[in-house]
Amino acid sequence: GGGGGGAGVSPETMDLESRVKKITLGHEQGSGAPCLKCKDECEGFELHFWRKICRNCKCGQEEHDILSSNEDDRKVGKLFEDTKYTSLIAKLKTDGIPTYKRNVMILTNPVVAKKDVSINTVTYEWAPPVQNQALARRYMEMIPKEKQPVAGSEGAQYRKKQLAKQLPAHDQDPSKCHELSPNEVKQMEQFVKKYKNEVLGVGDIKLPKEVDGPVAEKREFSDGDRSTTAAIGALGDKVEALKGAQYSCYHCKLNMKEGDPAVYAERAGYDKLWHPVCFICCVCRELLVDMIYFWKGGKLYCGRHYCDTEKPRCAGCDELIFSNEYTQAESQSWHLKHFCCFDCDCVLAGEIYVMVNDKPVCKPCYVKNHAALCQGCQNAIDPEVQRVSYNGFHWHATPECFLCSCCNKCLIGQKFMPVEKMVFCSVECKKKMSS
Repeated sequence: GGGGGGAGVSPETMDLESRVKKITLGHEQGSGAPCLKCKDECEGFELHFWRKICRNCKCGQEEHDILSSNEDDRKVGKLFEDTKYTSLIAKLKTDGIPTYKRNVMILTNPVVAKKDVSINTVTYEWAPPVQNQALARRYMEMIPKEKQPVAGSEGAQYRKKQLAKQLPAHDQDPSKCHELSPNEVKQMEQFVKKYKNEVLGVGDIKLPKEVDGPVAEKREFSDGDRSTTAAIGALGDKVEALKGAQYSCYHCKLNMKEGDPAVYAERAGYDKLWHPVCFICCVCRELLVDMIYFWKGGKLYCGRHYCDTEKPRCAGCDELIFSNEYTQAESQSWHLKHFCCFDCDCVLAGEIYVMVNDKPVCKPCYVKNHAALCQGCQNAIDPEVQRVSYNGFHWHATPECFLCSCCNKCLIGQKFMPVEKMVFCSVECKKKMSS
């Protein structure tokens, strides 16, 4: 921009400052929540300052029981902002933040017991947003019980975990990312805008025969196909019997049952349909949460795995990498500053490290926390020295350590007989020790 002096703060700087404020506030969210995986071993959720994990137990945020349905609704609301799915969001009068209008379905079943009639209500924290509730109920019945998002059940917990896993806030909102440069923010905004315009979609449930009508007209058929459609129309009733057979699931190729709802994905075209349980991400094979999909190259992806096909993801902070320079090691990628020891966070560039469960660990931490103990001398075995391992036990591969538990003969390169932690050179020695 041009001149116009004055000591005023530019709106952009203000904007950035308020964004940074928001970022620090996000750190308190979910603090102290119990871990569903580690139970009592975790003292409660405490967010690491740049990894998306708990500092106490190192499990992810999604493994903790964080009550965050409005946080989730805001995240999905932001995802649908500036897309053709704005009918699924509402802007709150108080702060103008777009929020997802989840379709919550409450079913009431009268339960008759002797004289009294009590009402049993079941609340689904999400259901397909369709006019016809019977269709939504049938959709739910077709999904495994443990994945039905009934309030207070493991299915609701599953949905929440998938929302965190499949649609990370840091894949769509630069303010949820750690220290992006202005250029990275710009690149990320363009990336998000592009996938919202070209790949993001929300599945729709319909009975297959309802789809045939008006949509068939819209489809761009070759002439050959068009005449077939006309011919089938002419056969009329005879075809009704074959109806079910015409509709096969794009994923499992099996036929649809008459009267069962199918899932359609507008981006894929209405000639494709899926069983509710088959509407899954082609990478993680999980049900697409709230039927939110990303369609690319003839395949359905969840948000996370679509983004992974487009950008490298940092194995340290879990964010997509928008800078040109980054570290690649062990077939994973890292921001330069995030290639750190998983235990102590020291920077590993140029240092010796050891991979432990796919995470890099510096040598001192490895020796302190992970190294195998030698059964001979009871000391840690350095990651770079040779060892003998058998049945979960380890020895330094030296004459001082790997020797017969009875006569102290060196066993390197020899046949040996293991008995629990002990090793023997011969049946005789073994007998001597066991007598």
